[in-house]
This record gives sequence, C-alpha cells and structure tokens, in this order.
Amino acid sequence: MAEVYRRWSISGRVQGVGFRAATHERGRALGLAVKARNLDDGSVEVVARGAEDALDALGDWLRTGPSFARVEKLHCEALS
Repeated sequence: MAEVYRRWSISGRVQGVGFRAATHERGRALGLAVKARNLDDGSVEVVARGAEDALDALGDWLRTGPSFARVEKLHCEALS
C-alpha cells in the first residue's frame, strides 16, 4: 500500500493540554510518522505520513484529541 501525506489544522483549546505529545503517541501506535507543532494563532498543525486507513483513524482521533483538549475546528488536506 502506498504511503499518503495529510495535514490537519486544529483550533480550539489545543495548546497547553498535551495535544502534541498525545498526537505523537497516537500516531506511533497507528504506525504513522507524525509531526505536530503549535502555531502562533493558538492552533496546532499536524502533518502525518503512512497508510490511508491509519491516517483516517488519526483524523478521527484528532476530532476530540486528548482529554483536556477542546477541538472547535478541524481542517484536513491531502499533500502530494
């Protein structure tokens, strides 16, 4: 199966709540290569590479994130 790249932009209460660390942990559990970073506007950007079904699973998880997060907006785009 070919590897796919996706980028998500997540906003809400997503900084200072362990969002990046939890995203890395979830991504590794799904067999993905994941980078997550805080942006100046208070959002988090996640870029991941791997199998499409694993990326779908990560995207589903990002809709809520870790327990202390509150996701208000989630935008996903495929990267080539």
